[in-house]
Amino acid sequence: MKRLLLLATCICSLAQAESVDCHVSYGGETQVIRAHPAATPYTVAPVSIGSYFMFRLVFERQPPGLAAIKLYTYADRDPPQGAVMLHQADYLYPPPPAQGQYGFTGLQRVYEPIRDGELQYWCAWKK
Repeated sequence: MKRLLLLATCICSLAQAESVDCHVSYGGETQVIRAHPAATPYTVAPVSIGSYFMFRLVFERQPPGLAAIKLYTYADRDPPQGAVMLHQADYLYPPPPAQGQYGFTGLQRVYEPIRDGELQYWCAWKK
């Protein structure tokens, strides 16, 4: 029984070690947003980037047929509009091997429709 419990603990630890790191740059600052597999993807909240953008990273491994890494960029607009989606990208899980310095996504750019600013991001998968 103790061996079974130890094995289950090791498996859970290995599963949590897997992550996706997105390097998000805006206004001269870069931050890394990390996601581990989410059991309930609808509860993953976006992260504020500067005063205008929000970035949401969802990493799903279950169910196997729907496993994916999903990236969303929103404009954080004033009410009554609220958040408006500007960009969405979906990648199959596991993602393809990185091709160069910008991970499996490549370097991506999202532009502000009003202020003419640019958000850049790229993401890497870590086993």
